[in-house]
Amino acid sequence: MVLAGIKVPDTVLVRDAIDLSRSASEPFLFNHAMRSWLFGVLLSENAERAPDAELLAVATILHDLGLTDRYTAEDRFEVDGANAARSFLKGRGISTQQMQVVWDAIALHTTRSIALHKEPEVAMTHSGITADVLGVGLDRIPQDKQGAILAEFPRLALKNRLKECLCNIARRKPESTFDNIVRDFGVRYVEGYTSPTLPMSSRMHHFPNRRPPDHRIVHSEPPLLRNHSSEMPLHG
Repeated sequence: MVLAGIKVPDTVLVRDAIDLSRSASEPFLFNHAMRSWLFGVLLSENAERAPDAELLAVATILHDLGLTDRYTAEDRFEVDGANAARSFLKGRGISTQQMQVVWDAIALHTTRSIALHKEPEVAMTHSGITADVLGVGLDRIPQDKQGAILAEFPRLALKNRLKECLCNIARRKPESTFDNIVRDFGVRYVEGYTSPTLPMSSRMHHFPNRRPPDHRIVHSEPPLLRNHSSEMPLHG
C-alpha cells in the first residue's frame, strides 16, 4: 500500500485498524492518526533499531481512540485508547508480548521521558505523534514528503479541535488528569477546573521514615494469631 508516496504495510490487520480509526474518529482526529503514522514511518528509516512496521502502524493509527465517544471510559485518555487497541488485537494471532508493545506505545504516547527509552515501536509512535502535533523532528523529513502527507491528510483545524477534546476531558473526568497533558489544558482554559493531586500523596505522612526500634519479626508463631492492634494502628 502506498499513501502520500510512502510505502506502508498492506495487511488485513493494518487495513482493519484504519477502518476502525476512521469509523470511530472525527475526520480531524483520523487524519492526525494517519499523519502521525506516516511521520513515524519516515522518522524510523534512520532509527538505530527499526520498529516492527505492522505494530507501529496499529499503535499510531489507533493511538487516540481514547478521545472518541465510542471508547472513552474512566481512565486517562491514553489508557482508554490502549485498552481499546488491545481489545481490537485479541483473537488476531498477535502474541501477548506484541499486544503489550502496542498497549505501551499508546498509553505512553504523551510521556516522552519514558516512551523514548522503550521498544522502538513505542519510541517511534511517540515520535510520529509529536512530529504532527508539535513539529518535533520535522526538520529530518524532506519538505516534499511533508507536503504530500498534508495534501492527502489535511490538518482540518487540528490545533483547535484537539484543544476542545482535551478541555472536555478536563471537565468530564478531572480525576484522570493529575499527571498528564490534560491538566495543562484544564488549568489554562477550563473555568472552575482544579488541578488534582496524586491520590496517595496526602497520605504519605502516615508512613514513618524509619522502622520503629522495637519492631520484631517472630517466626515461631503465625502473625495473624498475635494481637498487635495496640502497637500497629492501621491507616486504611
